Amino acid sequence: MGAPETGKVFDLPELRGRAAVFRDRTHAGKVLAEMLAPYRGTDAIVFTIPAGGVPVGAVLARELGLPLEAAVVSKITLPWNTEAGYGAVAFDGTVRLNEELVRHYGLTEEELQEGTAKTAQKVARRVQEFRGGRPLPELKGRPLILVDDGLASGFTMLTAVEAIRKAGADQVIIAVPTGHFGAIERVAPHVEAVYCANIRSGWRFAVADAYENWYDVGEEEVREILQAFGLIAPSTG
Repeated sequence: MGAPETGKVFDLPELRGRAAVFRDRTHAGKVLAEMLAPYRGTDAIVFTIPAGGVPVGAVLARELGLPLEAAVVSKITLPWNTEAGYGAVAFDGTVRLNEELVRHYGLTEEELQEGTAKTAQKVARRVQEFRGGRPLPELKGRPLILVDDGLASGFTMLTAVEAIRKAGADQVIIAVPTGHFGAIERVAPHVEAVYCANIRSGWRFAVADAYENWYDVGEEEVREILQAFGLIAPSTG
């Protein structure tokens, strides 16, 4: 299995198609940091997607000596399955739907509106919690490294890319520890580069399968990490 978009996608050939290649998200972040070593000490910014992407992005930012920011994006989930998504909402209100899945599941306009509104509320709350009202830094002319803990369909990441472009970004790099081959192909045309250590393919794909120690990252852990970077004030509760 080769990497799509030759010259734009960077992976680790020795990890292709393999499962359980990372001990945990910290290990994954360190592997990514080695791949993105050319960005060490530059004016790049690491934008990490809560919740699962934050532990990865924090390690990457720390290892490369780069500032960390939260890019709040959340998938719109099915009414009967909160693990499966058919679109996403970003921090600026950008909405992207997977029209193929919408048709496949026969979702009604009412269900789409309800799902999108519910997700938009979650995103607005997280923006307040994880950014604390801070404006985005100047983005134009600086490499922006968008980080998540993996790409399954790629739609959440595409929504993040669209929002960050609207905010002025002209150099967007995606960095993820693991990703499905199809998702990499989907996102690569929209960014300047994709770094994905572990590219896999097949009908059954789970981001979690790339990790020996996998768990759902809670919002409290996200807050603690962002507090450690001085991005939000410590909780007084």
